[in-house]
Order: sequence, then C-alpha cells, then structure tokens
Amino acid sequence: MELQNYSLVSEFVLYGLCTSQHLQHFFFIFFSGIYAATVLGNLIIVVTVISDPHLHSSPMYFLLGNLSFLDIWLASFATPKMIRDFLSDRKLISFGGCMAQIFFLHFIGVAEMVLLVSMAYDRYVAICKPLHYMTMMSRQTCMALVLISWVIGFMHSISQVAFTVNLPYCGPNEVDSFFCDLPLVVKLACMDTYGLGILMISDSGLLSLSCFLLLLVSYTVILITVQQHAAGGVSKALSTCSAHITVVTLFFGPCIFIYVWPFSRFSVDKLLSVFYTIFTPLLNPLIYTLRNKEMKTAMKKLCNQHVTSH
Repeated sequence: MELQNYSLVSEFVLYGLCTSQHLQHFFFIFFSGIYAATVLGNLIIVVTVISDPHLHSSPMYFLLGNLSFLDIWLASFATPKMIRDFLSDRKLISFGGCMAQIFFLHFIGVAEMVLLVSMAYDRYVAICKPLHYMTMMSRQTCMALVLISWVIGFMHSISQVAFTVNLPYCGPNEVDSFFCDLPLVVKLACMDTYGLGILMISDSGLLSLSCFLLLLVSYTVILITVQQHAAGGVSKALSTCSAHITVVTLFFGPCIFIYVWPFSRFSVDKLLSVFYTIFTPLLNPLIYTLRNKEMKTAMKKLCNQHVTSH
C-alpha cells in the first residue's frame, strides 16, 4: 500500500465517446433508450424465470435467468455515468470511482464468461447425454455452477484491482474512454508498464481466450453429435446452439481484442467497449427470448396474470 501514498492523482478525466455537442445530445437520448430497454428486457427474463415453476426448475432457464441478472449489472456499472456525462462539459471520476469501475467490470465480465461455459456444458449434457440430463444437471449442480462463476469473477477482479490501486499515478490522468478500463488506466502509471501488460495478458487475456476456445470445443462436439442423429430434434438443437454461439461471439470477440493486445500502437476502439458493455447485455434477451417459444409463452402467461389481477 506504500506506493499509493506517492499518487498525486485524486480523479481522472474521461474523454467520453465524442467531443461534438450535437452528437452528445443525440447519444444522451439514444443510450438512455438502450439502457432502459436493456434493464427492462433482462429484468422481465429474471422475473419470468422466477415466477414460472416450469422454467425455474429447468437448468437451462435457471442459468439463463442468472445470465440476465449479470447482464443488468454489466450494463449498469458504467452506462448511467456515461449518459449523465453527455450533459457535462468535464467528465470527471474520482480515483475510488475509477477503481470501482475496474473491479465491477472484471467481476461481472468474468462471472459471465464462466456462466456461458456452464450454459454450454448444460447444452452438451442435454444433447449428448439426454438420459442422464436431470441427474447431471440437478438443482445443486446448477447452483454450484453459478456460485463458481461468481467466486472466479471475484477472485480475478480482486487480483486485477490489487495491483492497479497501488500503482503510482503522478501526472497524466486522462482516460481515452467513457469508463475506466484496466489497459487505459495502467498506461497512466508513472513507471514502466511493460511487465504489467504481460501480467494483464496472462490474466484477463488468456482467461478470455481460454473460455472462448473451451466454448468453441463444446459447441463443436455438440454439433458433431447432432449430425450423427436423425433429423428429429436436430433443428431445435441447432437453433439453441446457434443462439448461444451468437452471444458468445458477440461477448468474447471485443474482450479478446482489448485484453490480448492491450498495449498495441493502435488506440483501443471505443466501439468495442460500447459493444460488450452496452449492446451485448441488450442482445442477450433478444437472442434468447425471441427464438424461444417456452419463454414467450411464460411471459404472456405472466402478463395475463398481472392484467387480470388488476
């Protein structure tokens, strides 16, 4: 903790998405709508899964409900401040607030990565070992998988913030993004950050890449198994897997790019950050619910119950 005593930086300046005043007013309205739709969409999924006994007892929907819960937090750790900053001339964030954003981004992000791996495992068991599905994916197993995702996310996040908060920040305090992200903040430290870049790659980068490769292997095995069977349940299996693969690609693509090459000569594309922190949490409920008859039926049932009760 001694290094922090030498830090002269008490706050950071965020560049935001753009400098144009007209664009910022447009973005304020646009992202306010996106954020409201994201929170509402994922909240509806969580409430539907909890309210419907059939969905609540289903391993797949139990994991999906937890994914939506994480998506609400992923969309909320930085987006409300970004929206508020569109109306501010100077976009400031305190040192503690900056570290908090790094903590929650990595906590929620890694927990979601591990949960997506768990969902792939669920689909693997359902398609490749259907007779043992309810035994292998019991309620205890599902709860253990969710708990493991949270624990891994917490441990990873603590390890990232522990060295970041203790770095000496004595001069530049401008972050070229709309929130504090690890590669951008570490660059501002008054020391050689090459070693930290290697540490970051070995931690965040390899974790993202290894989870992504594990998911690809899982879905490859599933698709090979599906091809070997008759066409009965193939279309449904392919539909489910394609939805998962879409979410995985949209979520992991930007993460791998940002954290595997954190110190490249090219600036980190802000569009990628916007994509995986704002648009991916919105796309998850759209991809999973619009293609899922059971979820849509449960939502209509819940809506009808709410209407009749009033």
